[in-house]
Amino acid sequence: MDSQANRKIIHIDMDAFYASVEQMDHPELKGKPVAVGGGSERGVVAAASYEARKYGVRSAMSGFQARKNCPDLIFVKPRFARYKEISKQIRNIFFEYTDLVEPLSLDEAYLDVTLNKKHHPSATLIAGEIRERIFQEVGLRASAGISNSKFVAKIASDINKPNGQKTIPPEEVEGFLEELPIEKFFGIGKVTASKMFQFGIFTGRDLKSKSLDFLTTHFKNSGDHYYNVVRGKHFSEVKPNRIQKSVAAEHTFSKNLTSEIFMMERLEAIAEELQNRLMRSKVAGKTITLKIKYSDFSLQTRSKTLPVFVKDKNILLSTVKELLYQEKVKESVRLLGISVSNLNNASKENEKVMDVQLKFEF
Repeated sequence: MDSQANRKIIHIDMDAFYASVEQMDHPELKGKPVAVGGGSERGVVAAASYEARKYGVRSAMSGFQARKNCPDLIFVKPRFARYKEISKQIRNIFFEYTDLVEPLSLDEAYLDVTLNKKHHPSATLIAGEIRERIFQEVGLRASAGISNSKFVAKIASDINKPNGQKTIPPEEVEGFLEELPIEKFFGIGKVTASKMFQFGIFTGRDLKSKSLDFLTTHFKNSGDHYYNVVRGKHFSEVKPNRIQKSVAAEHTFSKNLTSEIFMMERLEAIAEELQNRLMRSKVAGKTITLKIKYSDFSLQTRSKTLPVFVKDKNILLSTVKELLYQEKVKESVRLLGISVSNLNNASKENEKVMDVQLKFEF
């Protein structure tokens, strides 16, 4: 196995993927501010074109706020079947260079090109060639980051967006990380970043100045990770067969729900959709989680682990009913979701799956 210093990792990230597909398929949308998602007051932006981003429109923003930011914003309903079709075309290009492809989503992936099918010594030139092929063969633009670790390559891909790339060679990694704002580091979210600010840690250089003992004392098990990652030690390999960890379905409602009876009606439809997704993924799971988002946007989850693997909607619904009534819903609800985890897709092929159509009284 090559040492990390000799690894050549590319992170490819499509530029405004969903919105760009819509602009490609509908030329009348080119050059205009486009948002994929729901434009109603309760709708949410799934993706925004770069023309829309200039007005501060971002993914996960409410449709109401997006329209407020950009009155001329054009909302387009998502077409996930089309996005998957395009994503498959792009991945087929990746596989012409290496079998070590780890998709993160429909629009981004890691490629390990240390030993590649083209026998090309330069990961930088490979990334450029892949980006050009995506444009010529698919019609979309992509950005890329190149380095000796997944972590640094992912950060690098964002530097020259859109339609650009950035290489951070091994000898420049530590210097690059020293200048990086602490919130850009993998594994450091808003809460951890806020805690680090209190210790005077604002950049990679500040983090690097702290001892391993200090970091493990104040950040427990994550301290070891922070100590290593700021020194460019990130050993995670590109995994071509990422194991699916959960399957979920959820729905945001046009009007808030206040009655558990109405919630159960909605959960029945969600459970049916989840059953379909489990069947398509050919998996079942033991842990069922109910997700509740309230009108104040606070989030609550309730989970139960069963003794057998399940995928049948009636069993899902029976368990979810138990979870819903386990504690009184504190206020009106804007979103409900069900997820199944602890799946039987990791060396558990011989474990029993409860697949019978049981009947339950509701």
